[in-house]
Amino acid sequence: MNIVIAGGGKIGEYLATVLLKSKNDVVIIEKNQTTADRLAVTLSGNYLVIEGDGCDSRYQEDAGIRRADIFVATTGQDDANLVSCEIAQRIFGVSRCIARVNNPKNLRIFREVGIECVSSTTLIASLIEEEALLGSVSIASSLRHGNVLLSEITVPKMKHHNNENGVLVGDVTMPAQSIIVAVSSKDGVEVVSPRTPLFPGDTVVVVADESILDKVRAAFRLL
Repeated sequence: MNIVIAGGGKIGEYLATVLLKSKNDVVIIEKNQTTADRLAVTLSGNYLVIEGDGCDSRYQEDAGIRRADIFVATTGQDDANLVSCEIAQRIFGVSRCIARVNNPKNLRIFREVGIECVSSTTLIASLIEEEALLGSVSIASSLRHGNVLLSEITVPKMKHHNNENGVLVGDVTMPAQSIIVAVSSKDGVEVVSPRTPLFPGDTVVVVADESILDKVRAAFRLL
């Protein structure tokens, strides 16, 4: 995958290191010259370090954001993470944007605009790594027999449906061997029917074979 990371601090560096070990292409945008210079010589793999502000569209363009599968904002400033994700999402059309949220009170703001977010400061790197590698699919439970998983997926901001009206469960084209069974939203948790609407930021529970998790992710990216 092609991944652009805004912020080369401890979390950004750790995330980049893990992703590079998995043979991903990584670009880090870091505005501190000393940090950028250090990353340029310490990382290993197919990477690029750009000295600049991740909130500036020019530096995102230089990072090859138009080819990015995922954009991750890991700075220590929530406003910077929000702005950089908004630019990646709205201007460059990146379908997957994940942000570090330092103040849990800001989680609602990120989710309302369709940005996936993680607020835990102690587990942030490992959680973002999981989100990036699995594409917003976190494993909730592994069923007893076979490779069927109960998974949680965050509904992203939609390109082909009205985000205010949402999309009906019955209109989501799910791959074979998968089914949406429940949704968690601001109104609570409910078992879905084909007429249940889904909105950006909602968390859906999907039962799917482990081998098709990538196809499940793709189904939501195409909304």
